[in-house]
Amino acid sequence: MSSPDPQVRAARNLADPQPENKSRKKSQNEPQNDPQDKPQGTTESRTAENRATGATAKIKAGDKAVVGRSRSRGPVVAITGAATGVGELLAARLAASEEIKQVVAIDERRGEVSEATWHILDVRDPAIAEKLRGADVVVHLALDLDLETDPAARTAYNVRGTQTVLTAAAAVGVHRVVLCTSAMVYGALPDNDIPLAEDAELRATAEATGVGDLLEIERLGRRAPRAHPGLHVTVVRPTVLVGGTDTALTRYFESPRLLVVAGSHPTWQFCHVDDLVTALEYAALEKIDGEFAVGCDGWLEQEEVEEISGVRRMELPSAVALGAAARLHRIGLTPSPAGDLAYTMHPWVVSVSRLHDAGWRPSWTNEEVLAALLEEVEGRHTLAGRRLGRKDATAAGAAGATVALLGTAALVRRARKARRRI
Repeated sequence: MSSPDPQVRAARNLADPQPENKSRKKSQNEPQNDPQDKPQGTTESRTAENRATGATAKIKAGDKAVVGRSRSRGPVVAITGAATGVGELLAARLAASEEIKQVVAIDERRGEVSEATWHILDVRDPAIAEKLRGADVVVHLALDLDLETDPAARTAYNVRGTQTVLTAAAAVGVHRVVLCTSAMVYGALPDNDIPLAEDAELRATAEATGVGDLLEIERLGRRAPRAHPGLHVTVVRPTVLVGGTDTALTRYFESPRLLVVAGSHPTWQFCHVDDLVTALEYAALEKIDGEFAVGCDGWLEQEEVEEISGVRRMELPSAVALGAAARLHRIGLTPSPAGDLAYTMHPWVVSVSRLHDAGWRPSWTNEEVLAALLEEVEGRHTLAGRRLGRKDATAAGAAGATVALLGTAALVRRARKARRRI
């Protein structure tokens, strides 16, 4: 597979300013609970060991750091989805920040950040309005993008939840809501600019997992300020998110071979969850507004990904790869629709210049995030988006990914014929 032409490479080198002290291959992110003592972690040094345990360390540090400190200044920030994942990490970081007056945490269960004021409820419940009263900013992170969730139920939760949060926030005088979607909304297309400008047209379709929901969430975000004057909406779009995540794109790196569709031009731009959290902090503090992307500077070509990972490619004709993926998903064998493949075929890297202009810099490079992802998925085995058991994985590795992919479909066809004969 050929590399971009010299003009594209030149644009790539000028796209974003170089972060300080980082090396890259490519230049282009009900009542309050009583405090509980926690062992103090550190967020200053980033060794290989503390990267693996960084989330826990940050939460513990956040709990400890605010004890006894006055919070007379700064905004009150409410976070939905605060008990797990990105929401938990953000709650911990803001609870430790001298720039934040109070953190209001909302989820269906209580999380570990003891210095937050917790409210336990579903974000679709209109009663959330009273829980948001007094907040200056709401960061809405209660989204379900689980590959295994029923698509209709996932959409109902994501869209209704966002509608309720926006309406409730406006009703009680919140002046800003921060929504987190994905750079996937730009769409992965062969004629995309490399990199895309952050104000580029959103050309994604609803064919990939959760992307239809994200497009609808962005539509609601654009409409809300018109329906509710005085309400401002910020939209944060991370690139391929890594760090405790399970998506079709992270599962791509669990395969025995990296699927490459013949004639495609994959490019990879990652975003570590640490960098997403700091970008969300910028948004919560209103250091940046509007719509912006977050991720590492620059990108990696497929050949670089294969070199770093040490995993060989499996190249298939487009009709074979897309056809097999569509059939396997249609019969329920794999969770990923064929539309997910487009994001491993075509470029969708994006400039992060708006964050750079606001003074933010990523703390991770693409190479570092890929290395962290490979460490995270070690021991997992996935084929066509479907997690395999150890026995299945051994067979897939021995037979080769192509044979296994097509052979799985053949086995399903034989099973269907057998059922019809009974």
